[in-house]
Amino acid sequence: MDHTLFPCCQDSPTHHPSSNWVVPNAPTLIHTTPLPATLGFKPPSPGFNVGPLPQPYSGTPTRAPYLGFDVPEQNQFYANNDTKPKRRLPSCPSPGYPNHPIFCPSSPRRASLQSLPLRSKQEQNQTSHRKDSGNQNSSITVAKPQRRSSSSNICPSPIYPKLPISCPGSPGRTSLQSLPLLSKDEHNQTSDLKDIGNPNPTITVPKQSPTVIAADHFNPRRDAEVLKKAMKGFGAHENTIIKLLTKRSNAQRVEIALKYKTLYGKNLTKELKSELSGSLEKTVVALMTPLRQYYAKELHNAIVGLGTDEAVLIEVLCTLPNTEIRAISTIYHKIYNKNLESDIKGDTSGDFRRFMVSLCSAGRDESMVTNSASAAEDAQALYNAKEKRWGTDGSIFNMILCERNHAQLRLIFQEYRRLTGHDIENTINSEFSGDIQEGFLAVIRSIKNQQAFFARRLYKSIKGLEAYDRDLIRLVVTRCESDMGDIKREFAANYKQSLGDAIKANTSGNYKRCLLALVGE
Repeated sequence: MDHTLFPCCQDSPTHHPSSNWVVPNAPTLIHTTPLPATLGFKPPSPGFNVGPLPQPYSGTPTRAPYLGFDVPEQNQFYANNDTKPKRRLPSCPSPGYPNHPIFCPSSPRRASLQSLPLRSKQEQNQTSHRKDSGNQNSSITVAKPQRRSSSSNICPSPIYPKLPISCPGSPGRTSLQSLPLLSKDEHNQTSDLKDIGNPNPTITVPKQSPTVIAADHFNPRRDAEVLKKAMKGFGAHENTIIKLLTKRSNAQRVEIALKYKTLYGKNLTKELKSELSGSLEKTVVALMTPLRQYYAKELHNAIVGLGTDEAVLIEVLCTLPNTEIRAISTIYHKIYNKNLESDIKGDTSGDFRRFMVSLCSAGRDESMVTNSASAAEDAQALYNAKEKRWGTDGSIFNMILCERNHAQLRLIFQEYRRLTGHDIENTINSEFSGDIQEGFLAVIRSIKNQQAFFARRLYKSIKGLEAYDRDLIRLVVTRCESDMGDIKREFAANYKQSLGDAIKANTSGNYKRCLLALVGE
């Protein structure tokens, strides 16, 4: 037997006193992993000495052919040492912070920091020092933040130097940051940017006072199960349905309907419609319909019904912003495969048709920027259209009322009163009649005070000569998530009765309870 090829023999000269095994014909390397005893290896004879070996080997790992694995470099050690040498750190010129990513002078991170501009002497004098707990001879310099005054020549915004809003050091930006964030609808309804010549323009944001808000900890699955249980068996638990739906926002009701269809394979709106009846059924169906789709259906019913309901067209098109009108027109076309503007043209005529088409085009200026000189010119043009011609030129009123932004129109109304000595509503009442008169008055009144306009519409729907549940339901459902609180205050101030009391006196049953819940009573 060749003992040099089989080191497992007990008397092999390649044994080492430490019970580790060497690679044959490689006296400079010794593998540190003991061979398992289960393979028949035995420790060497005591007192056996291998003898002196050359200097330690440094290079690539060596293949041990009889073991079948690489001998890593980190497992090599000096033959005359019985322990593995400690790992030595590369030389670092910083003894206090060896190889620290910032404080070591040879660190790449420190090199990138050193490329920053040096601080001035004044800034260095304003630094505070914090001693390092691990090194008594080193300190960390921390710069104190400086509060820059508005008159400082140094601006922290290199792109927008000293711009009142974009500059982070501007007092104007600080004041704007303290304001609450606006939703997209609130942003579209913002009004009254002061005159463009004012160097310090201010923005007046209308107050939002909803009586129905989104529920916290909303769970559409749980709500769908509650509604399913309420409609189970003979008759529906109307109180449960009212209590749940009036405490959810329109978007949350849409989610509930989707989850209901997923769980039970049925349309929730149709299920509710089959379980309810009368005005309560109409109210619940209105609540379950997405708001823009509901507007589209109301416009369609106003056009194709027995006679055109011009009041609905005026209410919707005179009060909504451009984005909503465009979205409603798109949904109208998807539902009925017809164009809203074409349907309006087919069911209206004369000046009123031209007025409705102008509003339906959704081209009103919504910048809310005013100009005093332009307002004076428009007021004069309105006066000339009324006073200096035989008959009133309605096209001038149509152009100005449908194109100018709301803030500019308020300024025009003020200039018109100063020029003529009376309100522009008096001119509309005396010079126009019929639907065009109602349309012009709706635009003027909604621009002056939109909440008072809706309070007037609510009063007519409840106590007027032509009281209609359909109008009452539409007004309550569409305004309860935006400004119903302000509408209630206007209602009480103008008609000496609260909206809740008016609803109680003219409705009954669960229909009354549903409306009262929606208006916050």
